[in-house]
Amino acid sequence: MPTFETLPRFTADFQRLTPTQRWRFRRAVLDAFVPDLRTGLFRPGLRIKGVRCAPGLYELTWAPDGRATWSYGREVFAEARHIVWHRIAAHSILNRPLAEGHLAGHGRRLIG
Repeated sequence: MPTFETLPRFTADFQRLTPTQRWRFRRAVLDAFVPDLRTGLFRPGLRIKGVRCAPGLYELTWAPDGRATWSYGREVFAEARHIVWHRIAAHSILNRPLAEGHLAGHGRRLIG
């Protein structure tokens, strides 16, 4: 089972989402993202891709205008991927995808 952490900026962004948006994000993570982490292949519907301006940072699409940025962190448990959530909101978060003061991809492992 993967582990995760949320950076303070992600937590603040998440609190500004509507209850419906929070539910949609959780469903995308539980129903698609986590199972795909286990297999190492992300389904096309999640539109996982690297963020050009931030090497090691990835974008996840969880709604038509819902994006979250994340990176791989150091494993907490052996063989369990660790995800660091950076930002969440509308597509506009890609203008500032990193949580300030945090380097993306620290200790990351590529999938695939």
